[in-house]
Amino acid sequence: MGTFPRHRLAAVALAAAGALLVTSGCSSDDAGDGKITLTVDVFGQFGYEQLYQEYMDANPDVKIVERGTGGNLDEYSPKLTQWLAAGKGAGDVVAIEEGLMVEYKANPDNFVNLLDHGAAELKGNFLEWKWNQGLTADGQKLIGLGTDVGGMAMCYRTDLFAKAGLPTDREEVSKLWPTWEDYIAVGEKFKAANTGASFLDAATNTFNTIVLQTAGNAQGYHYYDTSDNLVVDSNPAVKQAWDITMNIIDAGLSGKYGSWSEEWVSAFKQSKFATIACPAWMTGVIEGNAGPEAKGKWDIARVPGDGGNWGGSHLAVPRQSKHQDEAIKLVKFLTSPQGHIGAFKAKGPLPSSPQALDDAAITDATNAYFSDAPVGKIFGAGAKTLKPVYMGPKNQAVRTEVENAVRTVELGQRSPDQGWQDAVANAKKAAAK
Repeated sequence: MGTFPRHRLAAVALAAAGALLVTSGCSSDDAGDGKITLTVDVFGQFGYEQLYQEYMDANPDVKIVERGTGGNLDEYSPKLTQWLAAGKGAGDVVAIEEGLMVEYKANPDNFVNLLDHGAAELKGNFLEWKWNQGLTADGQKLIGLGTDVGGMAMCYRTDLFAKAGLPTDREEVSKLWPTWEDYIAVGEKFKAANTGASFLDAATNTFNTIVLQTAGNAQGYHYYDTSDNLVVDSNPAVKQAWDITMNIIDAGLSGKYGSWSEEWVSAFKQSKFATIACPAWMTGVIEGNAGPEAKGKWDIARVPGDGGNWGGSHLAVPRQSKHQDEAIKLVKFLTSPQGHIGAFKAKGPLPSSPQALDDAAITDATNAYFSDAPVGKIFGAGAKTLKPVYMGPKNQAVRTEVENAVRTVELGQRSPDQGWQDAVANAKKAAAK
């Protein structure tokens, strides 16, 4: 994807990260061919396929197998938790989503302390807050090195906008919705045009965008405060996001496609909605779901409101790995500045590496699938000033319950007030487990 040729990227990545590509010399025969097999557990689209090949070319005694590509985080995280508790089953390298990091850091002995393996010298390769997310509270252990951050935008279908009589140019579209209230107004115009498509995919995706944006611009936390107290019912940022989302639902703008469901994937292919809240990593999801026939029909505009950060992960090495040294080398390679660039060019996840963010491969990047949108400028411009939102110990479980409550209102099963009561009550139950 983009304008930076893959063969050039491979050459740059190998040159820049050459010091990390050290052949292990281990004689383990996991693959039956004299090679060490390193299993990497991920979810969604990390964009590592080309990077894996580069690493294996430089390390001919290593074979890399990835599990979970395209998978749902709600399916991935229980498996990872189970594997860690059992002391077996996890990959040699595992992805940890930002919302789960606090939970996993509570049991740091499940992971290799990367500070014991020279990671401290890599601190400058990451945004400071991203580096700190991987550290335990006492700063003595580093369980993960950062992958991406989730700078926000809004992806939209130019063909559906044209059909509705709306502007299609990304700059003009961005001017349509400086606020979420404006976004709703545009959605009402789109709905009135009877295009046969809904204005947005799912209220849950939009809610999560708004709550992270609102919290990031206020207290810096949403479901938990920084002392790990559950504050769903007392944090104004959460209720504000809820109320805006209820207005979106009330206006009849959502297609009601359950996020990450088969119905949601089919809705991409069938052009059933016109906009979707779009952190940088979502571009890879959209392309994968909508397919090659939708190339050039998508574009990217600014997100309503003020910025926001949704998503981002770390790579960690479980202690149960039989090939810790080799796995650590792979993690360092994948999270090197050039590793970040390679992943961005492949699937769109925005680097958390300042060096990568400043590289022309990012700043000058365009995406042909999204009508040659200047994705490097759109997502990268504010990356260094992104405001992270603190995630508490049961963040993922709490988030699931709150979004489930949004979903019941979206489906007409509960009123907004009833849904809010459910969100608060079920969040408290989830936090207490």
